[in-house]
Amino acid sequence: MAAGYVEILRAKHATRLLAGTLVGRLPNATAAIAIVLFIRAEGGSYSLAGALAAVYGVANAVGQPLLGRLVDLYGQPRIQLPAALLSALAMAVFAFSGTGALPLSYVAVGAAGLFTPPLEGGLRALWSSVLRREDQVHTAYAMDAVAQEVMFTVGPLLLTLCASLWSAQAALLVLNVVGVLGALSVVVSPPSRAWRSAPREAHWLGALRSPGLLALLAAFLFVGVALGSITVAAVSYADDRGGDAVYGWLMAAVGLGALVGGVGYGARQWAGAPERRLRVLVGLLAVCYLPLMLMPGPVAMTALAALAGVFLAPAIACAFVIVDRHAPRGTVTEAFSWLVTTFTVGASVGTGLAGPVVEWGGALWGFAVPGAAGAVSLLVLLATGRVLAAPARTAVVAASSENDPNRAAEPRFSSGDRA
Repeated sequence: MAAGYVEILRAKHATRLLAGTLVGRLPNATAAIAIVLFIRAEGGSYSLAGALAAVYGVANAVGQPLLGRLVDLYGQPRIQLPAALLSALAMAVFAFSGTGALPLSYVAVGAAGLFTPPLEGGLRALWSSVLRREDQVHTAYAMDAVAQEVMFTVGPLLLTLCASLWSAQAALLVLNVVGVLGALSVVVSPPSRAWRSAPREAHWLGALRSPGLLALLAAFLFVGVALGSITVAAVSYADDRGGDAVYGWLMAAVGLGALVGGVGYGARQWAGAPERRLRVLVGLLAVCYLPLMLMPGPVAMTALAALAGVFLAPAIACAFVIVDRHAPRGTVTEAFSWLVTTFTVGASVGTGLAGPVVEWGGALWGFAVPGAAGAVSLLVLLATGRVLAAPARTAVVAASSENDPNRAAEPRFSSGDRA
Protein backbone atom coordinates (compact mmCIF):
# COMPACT_ATOMS: atom_id res chain seq x y z
CA MET A 1 0.00 0.00 0.00
CA ALA A 2 2.93 2.36 0.65
CA ALA A 3 4.00 1.79 -2.95
CA GLY A 4 0.43 2.56 -4.03
CA TYR A 5 0.51 5.86 -2.13
CA VAL A 6 3.80 6.80 -3.77
CA GLU A 7 2.37 5.97 -7.18
CA ILE A 8 -0.58 8.25 -6.53
CA LEU A 9 1.56 11.13 -5.28
CA ARG A 10 3.75 10.86 -8.36
CA ALA A 11 0.74 11.43 -10.60
CA LYS A 12 0.71 14.91 -12.10
CA HIS A 13 -1.01 17.48 -9.85
CA ALA A 14 -1.92 14.87 -7.18
CA THR A 15 0.38 16.15 -4.43
CA ARG A 16 -0.60 19.76 -5.04
CA LEU A 17 -4.31 18.96 -4.93
CA LEU A 18 -4.02 16.88 -1.76
CA ALA A 19 -1.81 19.39 0.07
CA GLY A 20 -3.82 22.41 -1.04
CA THR A 21 -7.08 20.79 0.02
CA LEU A 22 -5.73 19.86 3.45
CA VAL A 23 -4.34 23.35 4.05
CA GLY A 24 -7.54 24.93 2.74
CA ARG A 25 -9.60 22.84 5.13
CA LEU A 26 -7.61 23.76 8.26
CA PRO A 27 -10.02 26.55 9.34
CA ASN A 28 -13.01 24.24 9.04
CA ALA A 29 -11.25 21.28 10.66
CA THR A 30 -10.22 23.31 13.72
CA ALA A 31 -13.24 25.62 13.90
CA ALA A 32 -14.98 23.91 16.81
CA ILE A 33 -11.78 23.78 18.87
CA ALA A 34 -10.85 27.36 17.92
CA ILE A 35 -14.27 28.68 18.91
CA VAL A 36 -14.19 26.87 22.26
CA LEU A 37 -10.68 28.15 23.07
CA PHE A 38 -11.52 31.70 21.98
CA ILE A 39 -14.73 31.92 23.99
CA ARG A 40 -13.04 30.46 27.07
CA ALA A 41 -10.21 33.01 26.67
CA GLU A 42 -12.87 35.74 26.52
CA GLY A 43 -14.39 34.47 29.78
CA GLY A 44 -17.44 32.85 28.22
CA SER A 45 -19.10 29.66 29.44
CA TYR A 46 -18.96 26.15 28.03
CA SER A 47 -22.59 26.48 27.00
CA LEU A 48 -21.87 29.65 25.00
CA ALA A 49 -18.85 28.04 23.36
CA GLY A 50 -20.88 24.96 22.50
CA ALA A 51 -23.74 27.07 21.14
CA LEU A 52 -21.47 29.12 18.87
CA ALA A 53 -19.73 25.98 17.64
CA ALA A 54 -23.15 24.47 16.95
CA VAL A 55 -24.21 27.55 14.96
CA TYR A 56 -21.05 27.26 12.87
CA GLY A 57 -21.72 23.58 12.27
CA VAL A 58 -25.39 24.03 11.33
CA ALA A 59 -24.50 26.85 8.92
CA ASN A 60 -21.74 24.69 7.48
CA ALA A 61 -24.24 21.88 7.07
CA VAL A 62 -26.51 24.13 5.04
CA GLY A 63 -23.71 25.59 2.96
CA GLN A 64 -21.72 22.50 2.00
CA PRO A 65 -24.33 20.67 -0.12
CA LEU A 66 -25.57 23.93 -1.65
CA LEU A 67 -22.06 24.98 -2.60
CA GLY A 68 -21.33 21.41 -3.71
CA ARG A 69 -24.30 21.51 -6.06
CA LEU A 70 -23.10 24.87 -7.42
CA VAL A 71 -19.65 23.37 -8.01
CA ASP A 72 -21.26 20.50 -9.97
CA LEU A 73 -23.16 23.06 -12.06
CA TYR A 74 -20.59 25.83 -12.56
CA GLY A 75 -17.17 24.33 -11.87
CA GLN A 76 -14.75 24.66 -8.96
CA PRO A 77 -12.92 28.03 -9.32
CA ARG A 78 -16.10 30.11 -9.61
CA ILE A 79 -17.42 28.79 -6.31
CA GLN A 80 -14.53 27.59 -4.13
CA LEU A 81 -12.34 30.72 -3.97
CA PRO A 82 -15.10 33.32 -3.38
CA ALA A 83 -16.55 31.07 -0.70
CA ALA A 84 -13.15 30.75 1.03
CA LEU A 85 -12.70 34.53 1.07
CA LEU A 86 -16.18 35.18 2.48
CA SER A 87 -15.74 32.53 5.18
CA ALA A 88 -12.38 33.96 6.28
CA LEU A 89 -13.76 37.52 6.41
CA ALA A 90 -16.69 36.39 8.54
CA MET A 91 -14.40 34.59 10.99
CA ALA A 92 -12.26 37.74 11.21
CA VAL A 93 -15.38 39.69 12.22
CA PHE A 94 -16.04 37.10 14.95
CA ALA A 95 -12.44 37.30 16.16
CA PHE A 96 -12.67 41.08 16.60
CA SER A 97 -16.22 41.18 18.00
CA GLY A 98 -15.64 38.52 20.67
CA THR A 99 -18.31 38.23 23.36
CA GLY A 100 -18.90 41.99 23.48
CA ALA A 101 -21.59 41.86 20.79
CA LEU A 102 -23.11 38.39 20.87
CA PRO A 103 -25.68 38.88 18.07
CA LEU A 104 -22.87 39.94 15.73
CA SER A 105 -20.76 37.00 16.89
CA TYR A 106 -23.54 34.53 16.12
CA VAL A 107 -24.09 36.06 12.66
CA ALA A 108 -20.37 36.08 11.88
CA VAL A 109 -19.85 32.49 12.99
CA GLY A 110 -22.89 31.42 10.98
CA ALA A 111 -21.59 33.19 7.87
CA ALA A 112 -18.16 31.59 8.30
CA GLY A 113 -19.73 28.17 8.40
CA LEU A 114 -22.16 28.85 5.55
CA PHE A 115 -19.44 29.92 3.10
CA THR A 116 -16.87 27.25 3.96
CA PRO A 117 -15.78 25.98 0.51
CA PRO A 118 -16.53 22.29 -0.25
CA LEU A 119 -12.86 21.46 -0.84
CA GLU A 120 -13.17 17.95 0.55
CA GLY A 121 -15.93 16.92 -1.84
CA GLY A 122 -14.13 18.74 -4.63
CA LEU A 123 -10.95 16.72 -4.15
CA ARG A 124 -12.83 13.41 -4.28
CA ALA A 125 -14.43 14.55 -7.53
CA LEU A 126 -11.00 15.39 -8.97
CA TRP A 127 -9.33 12.05 -8.21
CA SER A 128 -10.86 10.33 -11.24
CA SER A 129 -9.40 12.97 -13.57
CA VAL A 130 -5.92 12.74 -12.06
CA LEU A 131 -5.94 8.96 -11.52
CA ARG A 132 -7.38 6.89 -14.35
CA ARG A 133 -7.61 3.44 -12.76
CA GLU A 134 -10.29 2.23 -10.38
CA ASP A 135 -7.79 0.71 -7.96
CA GLN A 136 -5.84 3.98 -7.82
CA VAL A 137 -8.97 6.00 -7.02
CA HIS A 138 -9.90 3.61 -4.19
CA THR A 139 -6.35 3.80 -2.85
CA ALA A 140 -6.59 7.59 -3.08
CA TYR A 141 -9.72 7.49 -0.92
CA ALA A 142 -7.80 5.58 1.76
CA MET A 143 -4.81 7.93 1.46
CA ASP A 144 -7.18 10.88 1.64
CA ALA A 145 -8.62 9.62 4.92
CA VAL A 146 -5.12 9.08 6.33
CA ALA A 147 -3.99 12.54 5.21
CA GLN A 148 -7.00 14.08 6.92
CA GLU A 149 -5.87 12.59 10.19
CA VAL A 150 -2.47 14.22 9.75
CA MET A 151 -4.38 17.48 9.50
CA PHE A 152 -6.51 16.64 12.55
CA THR A 153 -3.31 15.77 14.44
CA VAL A 154 -1.32 18.83 13.40
CA GLY A 155 -4.25 21.27 13.32
CA PRO A 156 -5.04 21.30 17.06
CA LEU A 157 -1.32 21.57 17.85
CA LEU A 158 -0.92 24.54 15.48
CA LEU A 159 -4.02 26.12 16.95
CA THR A 160 -2.92 25.77 20.57
CA LEU A 161 0.63 26.83 19.65
CA CYS A 162 -0.66 30.03 18.05
CA ALA A 163 -2.94 30.63 21.02
CA SER A 164 -0.03 30.11 23.45
CA LEU A 165 2.46 32.27 21.54
CA TRP A 166 0.01 35.06 20.71
CA SER A 167 -3.67 34.67 21.57
CA ALA A 168 -6.76 32.67 20.69
CA GLN A 169 -7.85 35.60 18.54
CA ALA A 170 -4.60 35.52 16.56
CA ALA A 171 -4.97 31.76 16.10
CA LEU A 172 -8.39 32.28 14.50
CA LEU A 173 -7.05 34.90 12.10
CA VAL A 174 -3.86 33.08 11.10
CA LEU A 175 -5.55 29.75 10.35
CA ASN A 176 -8.18 31.41 8.17
CA VAL A 177 -5.57 33.29 6.12
CA VAL A 178 -3.70 30.03 5.63
CA GLY A 179 -6.96 28.35 4.60
CA VAL A 180 -7.58 30.90 1.83
CA LEU A 181 -4.08 30.28 0.47
CA GLY A 182 -4.75 26.53 0.39
CA ALA A 183 -8.02 27.01 -1.50
CA LEU A 184 -6.27 29.31 -3.96
CA SER A 185 -3.64 26.66 -4.66
CA VAL A 186 -6.34 24.14 -5.56
CA VAL A 187 -8.60 26.28 -7.74
CA VAL A 188 -5.81 27.65 -9.96
CA SER A 189 -4.54 24.13 -10.75
CA PRO A 190 -5.26 22.75 -14.27
CA PRO A 191 -7.41 19.79 -13.05
CA SER A 192 -9.64 22.07 -10.98
CA ARG A 193 -10.02 24.63 -13.77
CA ALA A 194 -10.80 21.93 -16.36
CA TRP A 195 -13.11 19.79 -14.24
CA ARG A 196 -16.78 19.48 -15.17
CA SER A 197 -19.37 17.25 -13.58
CA ALA A 198 -20.94 14.43 -15.58
CA PRO A 199 -24.42 15.21 -17.02
CA ARG A 200 -27.07 14.96 -14.33
CA GLU A 201 -30.78 14.29 -14.23
CA ALA A 202 -32.64 17.38 -13.08
CA HIS A 203 -34.13 16.67 -9.65
CA TRP A 204 -34.67 19.02 -6.73
CA LEU A 205 -33.37 16.44 -4.25
CA GLY A 206 -30.12 16.02 -6.14
CA ALA A 207 -27.91 13.41 -4.47
CA LEU A 208 -30.47 12.87 -1.70
CA ARG A 209 -32.75 10.88 -3.98
CA SER A 210 -30.52 7.86 -3.29
CA PRO A 211 -31.91 5.75 -0.37
CA GLY A 212 -28.50 4.16 0.23
CA LEU A 213 -26.83 7.55 0.55
CA LEU A 214 -29.51 8.67 3.01
CA ALA A 215 -28.89 5.59 5.16
CA LEU A 216 -25.15 6.25 5.22
CA LEU A 217 -25.68 9.90 6.12
CA ALA A 218 -27.98 8.96 9.01
CA ALA A 219 -25.30 6.69 10.45
CA PHE A 220 -22.50 9.24 10.06
CA LEU A 221 -24.56 11.90 11.79
CA PHE A 222 -24.00 9.99 15.05
CA VAL A 223 -20.32 9.37 14.32
CA GLY A 224 -20.05 13.16 14.14
CA VAL A 225 -21.93 13.52 17.43
CA ALA A 226 -19.37 11.25 19.07
CA LEU A 227 -16.38 13.22 17.83
CA GLY A 228 -17.95 16.61 18.60
CA SER A 229 -18.79 15.66 22.17
CA ILE A 230 -15.18 14.61 22.82
CA THR A 231 -14.11 18.17 21.89
CA VAL A 232 -16.03 19.70 24.80
CA ALA A 233 -15.55 16.90 27.32
CA ALA A 234 -11.78 17.07 26.77
CA VAL A 235 -11.75 20.81 27.60
CA SER A 236 -13.41 20.09 30.94
CA TYR A 237 -10.95 17.28 31.63
CA ALA A 238 -7.95 19.46 30.70
CA ASP A 239 -9.07 22.45 32.80
CA ASP A 240 -8.25 20.47 35.95
CA ARG A 241 -5.11 18.75 34.61
CA GLY A 242 -2.90 21.24 32.79
CA GLY A 243 -5.10 23.47 30.66
CA ASP A 244 -4.72 24.17 26.93
CA ALA A 245 -1.55 22.11 26.47
CA VAL A 246 -3.23 18.93 27.74
CA TYR A 247 -6.32 19.69 25.65
CA GLY A 248 -4.21 20.11 22.52
CA TRP A 249 -2.45 16.78 23.11
CA LEU A 250 -5.76 14.97 23.67
CA MET A 251 -7.22 16.28 20.41
CA ALA A 252 -4.00 15.54 18.56
CA ALA A 253 -3.99 12.01 20.01
CA VAL A 254 -7.45 11.33 18.56
CA GLY A 255 -6.12 12.35 15.16
CA LEU A 256 -2.92 10.36 15.62
CA GLY A 257 -4.90 7.24 16.50
CA ALA A 258 -7.01 7.68 13.38
CA LEU A 259 -3.82 8.15 11.35
CA VAL A 260 -2.37 4.88 12.63
CA GLY A 261 -5.67 3.10 12.04
CA GLY A 262 -5.95 4.51 8.54
CA VAL A 263 -2.45 3.41 7.59
CA GLY A 264 -3.14 -0.07 8.91
CA TYR A 265 -6.47 -0.23 7.10
CA GLY A 266 -4.89 0.80 3.82
CA ALA A 267 -2.08 -1.74 4.15
CA ARG A 268 -4.18 -4.54 2.73
CA GLN A 269 -6.92 -5.26 0.24
CA TRP A 270 -10.35 -6.04 1.66
CA ALA A 271 -12.71 -8.65 0.29
CA GLY A 272 -16.47 -8.27 0.44
CA ALA A 273 -18.88 -5.36 0.25
CA PRO A 274 -17.81 -2.15 2.04
CA GLU A 275 -21.29 -1.79 3.54
CA ARG A 276 -20.78 -4.90 5.69
CA ARG A 277 -17.25 -3.82 6.59
CA LEU A 278 -18.48 -0.41 7.71
CA ARG A 279 -20.76 -1.99 10.32
CA VAL A 280 -17.78 -3.75 11.90
CA LEU A 281 -15.66 -0.60 11.86
CA VAL A 282 -18.37 1.56 13.46
CA GLY A 283 -18.97 -1.08 16.13
CA LEU A 284 -15.27 -1.09 17.02
CA LEU A 285 -15.25 2.71 17.01
CA ALA A 286 -18.08 2.80 19.57
CA VAL A 287 -16.34 0.28 21.84
CA CYS A 288 -13.08 2.26 21.82
CA TYR A 289 -14.84 5.41 23.05
CA LEU A 290 -15.90 3.76 26.31
CA PRO A 291 -12.46 3.69 28.08
CA LEU A 292 -12.38 7.51 28.01
CA MET A 293 -14.79 7.42 30.95
CA LEU A 294 -11.98 6.04 33.13
CA MET A 295 -10.33 9.51 33.01
CA PRO A 296 -6.83 8.56 34.23
CA GLY A 297 -3.88 11.00 34.34
CA PRO A 298 -2.93 13.05 31.27
CA VAL A 299 -0.41 10.57 29.85
CA ALA A 300 -2.73 7.56 30.09
CA MET A 301 -5.66 9.69 28.94
CA THR A 302 -3.71 10.69 25.85
CA ALA A 303 -3.18 7.01 25.06
CA LEU A 304 -6.92 6.34 25.49
CA ALA A 305 -7.69 9.29 23.20
CA ALA A 306 -5.44 7.74 20.56
CA LEU A 307 -7.29 4.42 20.94
CA ALA A 308 -10.60 6.24 20.53
CA GLY A 309 -9.47 7.46 17.11
CA VAL A 310 -8.06 4.21 15.69
CA PHE A 311 -11.16 3.16 13.73
CA LEU A 312 -12.21 6.64 12.61
CA ALA A 313 -10.12 6.91 9.42
CA PRO A 314 -10.94 3.35 8.29
CA ALA A 315 -14.65 4.08 8.74
CA ILE A 316 -14.34 7.30 6.74
CA ALA A 317 -12.34 5.63 3.94
CA CYS A 318 -14.95 2.88 3.72
CA ALA A 319 -17.73 5.50 3.63
CA PHE A 320 -16.07 7.23 0.65
CA VAL A 321 -16.43 4.09 -1.45
CA ILE A 322 -20.05 3.67 -0.34
CA VAL A 323 -20.85 7.25 -1.33
CA ASP A 324 -19.37 6.57 -4.75
CA ARG A 325 -21.53 3.45 -5.13
CA HIS A 326 -24.77 5.19 -4.20
CA ALA A 327 -24.48 8.78 -5.51
CA PRO A 328 -26.71 9.48 -8.55
CA ARG A 329 -24.97 10.46 -11.77
CA GLY A 330 -23.84 14.08 -11.96
CA THR A 331 -23.95 14.67 -8.19
CA VAL A 332 -20.48 13.54 -7.12
CA THR A 333 -19.37 16.78 -5.42
CA GLU A 334 -22.77 17.27 -3.83
CA ALA A 335 -22.87 13.67 -2.56
CA PHE A 336 -19.45 13.91 -0.93
CA SER A 337 -20.40 17.33 0.44
CA TRP A 338 -23.49 15.80 2.05
CA LEU A 339 -21.23 13.33 3.87
CA VAL A 340 -19.06 16.20 5.10
CA THR A 341 -22.16 18.17 6.03
CA THR A 342 -23.75 15.34 7.98
CA PHE A 343 -20.55 14.66 9.86
CA THR A 344 -20.21 18.39 10.66
CA VAL A 345 -23.82 18.66 11.82
CA GLY A 346 -23.28 15.66 14.04
CA ALA A 347 -20.12 17.18 15.49
CA SER A 348 -21.96 20.45 16.14
CA VAL A 349 -24.82 18.62 17.82
CA GLY A 350 -22.24 16.77 19.87
CA THR A 351 -20.56 19.98 21.04
CA GLY A 352 -23.91 21.61 21.77
CA LEU A 353 -25.08 18.55 23.70
CA ALA A 354 -21.85 17.97 25.59
CA GLY A 355 -21.67 21.55 26.95
CA PRO A 356 -24.74 21.26 29.21
CA VAL A 357 -23.90 17.61 29.99
CA VAL A 358 -20.42 18.63 31.21
CA GLU A 359 -21.80 21.50 33.28
CA TRP A 360 -24.34 19.11 34.84
CA GLY A 361 -22.25 16.02 35.45
CA GLY A 362 -18.64 16.91 34.70
CA ALA A 363 -16.21 15.41 32.19
CA LEU A 364 -17.19 11.83 33.11
CA TRP A 365 -20.68 12.18 31.70
CA GLY A 366 -19.31 14.21 28.82
CA PHE A 367 -17.19 11.22 27.79
CA ALA A 368 -20.26 8.96 28.03
CA VAL A 369 -21.82 10.77 25.06
CA PRO A 370 -19.45 9.47 22.31
CA GLY A 371 -19.92 5.82 23.29
CA ALA A 372 -23.70 6.20 23.19
CA ALA A 373 -23.56 8.03 19.84
CA GLY A 374 -21.35 5.33 18.34
CA ALA A 375 -23.82 2.66 19.42
CA VAL A 376 -26.71 4.53 17.77
CA SER A 377 -24.69 4.81 14.54
CA LEU A 378 -24.20 1.05 14.51
CA LEU A 379 -27.93 0.48 15.07
CA VAL A 380 -28.73 2.71 12.07
CA LEU A 381 -26.37 0.71 9.85
CA LEU A 382 -27.90 -2.56 11.02
CA ALA A 383 -31.45 -1.29 10.48
CA THR A 384 -30.70 -0.05 6.95
CA GLY A 385 -28.54 -2.97 5.84
CA ARG A 386 -30.91 -4.02 3.04
CA VAL A 387 -31.01 -0.51 1.56
CA LEU A 388 -27.24 -0.13 1.69
CA ALA A 389 -26.74 -3.52 0.05
CA ALA A 390 -28.25 -2.26 -3.23
CA PRO A 391 -25.93 0.26 -4.93
CA ALA A 392 -27.83 2.86 -6.94
CA ARG A 393 -25.58 2.79 -9.98
CA THR A 394 -23.17 0.65 -11.92
CA ALA A 395 -19.68 1.59 -12.73
CA VAL A 396 -18.60 3.05 -15.97
CA VAL A 397 -16.24 5.88 -16.68
CA ALA A 398 -17.92 8.35 -18.99
CA ALA A 399 -16.68 8.04 -22.54
CA SER A 400 -16.33 11.75 -22.88
CA SER A 401 -13.80 11.92 -20.10
CA GLU A 402 -11.83 9.01 -21.53
CA ASN A 403 -11.46 11.02 -24.72
CA ASP A 404 -10.57 14.24 -22.90
CA PRO A 405 -7.78 13.85 -20.33
CA ASN A 406 -8.57 17.25 -18.84
CA ARG A 407 -12.23 16.47 -18.23
CA ALA A 408 -13.08 14.68 -15.01
CA ALA A 409 -15.61 11.89 -14.89
CA GLU A 410 -17.31 10.71 -11.78
CA PRO A 411 -15.86 7.41 -10.64
CA ARG A 412 -18.57 4.76 -11.09
CA PHE A 413 -17.33 1.45 -9.87
CA SER A 414 -19.53 -1.58 -9.82
CA SER A 415 -17.75 -3.44 -7.08
CA GLY A 416 -16.71 -2.32 -3.63
CA ASP A 417 -14.09 -4.95 -2.88
CA ARG A 418 -11.44 -2.35 -2.20
CA ALA A 419 -11.54 0.77 -0.08
